[in-house]
Amino acid sequence: MATKEELQAQADAEIEAAKPLYKQVNNDRLEFSDADYDQAKIDLGNSKWEEQEFGYISARQAAYASIGDQLDQQYWDAVNGTTTWKDAIAKVKSDNPKPE
Repeated sequence: MATKEELQAQADAEIEAAKPLYKQVNNDRLEFSDADYDQAKIDLGNSKWEEQEFGYISARQAAYASIGDQLDQQYWDAVNGTTTWKDAIAKVKSDNPKPE
């Protein structure tokens, strides 16, 4: 797992490589100022850090079945003596591990 400083360095390099960047101000297309570039680097670095640290949460949420479907799986597991629900949850967690 990358450090915050390593991710910030990646973000800085990506913004530098993407130059020139532009913004729209009062229907005028203007190139970013130095302050805009600095803020873009900070924002991208923070985004990369957030994705690394917390991206697994949204990935898991997207992968989990609906609550209704999970309850149905639990019911049928209880009736049939199966582990369908536990297996599905374990797969989501293993496919989207929490960073350590």
